[in-house]
Parts: sequence; structure tokens; C-alpha cells
Amino acid sequence: MSRSAPRAFARFTAPVFALFLMLTAVGAQAAPLDAISNADAGSGVREALAKGADFAVASLGQSNGFLNNSQVKIPLPGYLQKAESGLRMFGMGKQADQLIETMNHAAENAVAEAKPILSDAIRRMTLQDAKAILTGGEDSVTQYFKRSTTEQLTTKFAPIVKAATQKLQLAEQYNKFAGKAASAGLIDQKDADIDSYVTQKAMDGLFLMIAEEEKRLRSNPVAAGSALLKKVFGAL
Repeated sequence: MSRSAPRAFARFTAPVFALFLMLTAVGAQAAPLDAISNADAGSGVREALAKGADFAVASLGQSNGFLNNSQVKIPLPGYLQKAESGLRMFGMGKQADQLIETMNHAAENAVAEAKPILSDAIRRMTLQDAKAILTGGEDSVTQYFKRSTTEQLTTKFAPIVKAATQKLQLAEQYNKFAGKAASAGLIDQKDADIDSYVTQKAMDGLFLMIAEEEKRLRSNPVAAGSALLKKVFGAL
């Protein structure tokens, strides 16, 4: 055998060995998950869903839950955000603040009523749903809630938001003003109606907080304080 033969053999076997190690590592990760029973998998996912829902509703559905959270605080819609400083210069700061506060309080009132809908989605979860959540992406819990509750949440939130914004005379004025801006293509049509805008923002905030809790749970299932969550999500 020539001197170059061992080097050629090494060049050939190195990537094969690396692939073997990678496949072995993947198999080692999959094995713990395969060992979890369907019952434990289903119960673990339900517990994760419940924790995400509880956290989101509790944090946003309380007094100033939206206003005091920079991640979800609802700003003036569309181009009115850009005009806000000008409005304040012309003495309309109080009206702008009142509109912002009303929108955010309307959202918190709506989210406070979300728990039954989220709980129903958890009860309706199938084993197939549970497996998809476990093997899905980092936000599969959040995506499940979006798929299974968006329509019901919209129906539930809309009248709550409308009742809150009706108390503010600026709401009607805004709708007329923004409607003209939407027809001119200055803002999105969905932003032309303040009730629709706040309803959507309320759901966006709810799902964002669910995603935050899911991220925390996945990164450290032990800290969640549940042996079942540790067993199921710790195997991922």
C-alpha cells in the first residue's frame, strides 16, 4: 500500500463517521420521545396549552394589562401614529391619550373573556393534534390555538370592544376620518374601523403572550414545576 492510501482512506471514512455520529445523536433524541405513552403525551400537551392560556389571560386580562406591557400596548392605528406628535402640538394630546387608553382597556376586557374559548380548544384537542404539537416547531402550541380559536375569539371579542369604544365619542369621529383615508389608500381597510382594529390587536396580544409562555416552557420544562411537562417536553 502506498503512503497516500491511508490518507485517502481517512478522507473517505471521516465524513462517513461524522454522518454515523449525527444519526446516532438523532436516534438518541428520538428514543426518549418514542418511549412516552400516548396518554402522557396527550396530557403533557394539554398541560402546556393550559399554562400558556392561563398566563396570557392572567397577564393581559388584568387592569392595565395591555397599557403596561410594551410588547402588546395598542398604539393609534395607521398613519395616526405618525401624526400623533402633531396632534399633541395642536392641543389634542388629551383626546389622543383617551383614545389609546380606551382601545387598550377594551382589549383587556375582551381578553379577560377568552378563557372558556381557549379551554374548549384544549378539550377538543385530538391525539393527532398532540403529536403535531410535540413534533412541530417552537411555536406549535401557539399555532394550535390560532387555528382552533381565532374565529370564536373574533366573535367573542367584537361586541366587548364595541361596547367600550362606544363610550368614547372620538371613536365615531375616528371611523369617519379613517374611512376616508382608507378609501384613498392611506391606511389598510381593516384599520378604518376602530372596533375591528382593536379586536385584531387584542388577539395578536393574546397569542403573543401564549408564545412567550411556550418559549419559556420549552427552554426550561423543569422550571414549570410539573413532572409530566419535564417528562414530555424534556424529551424533545
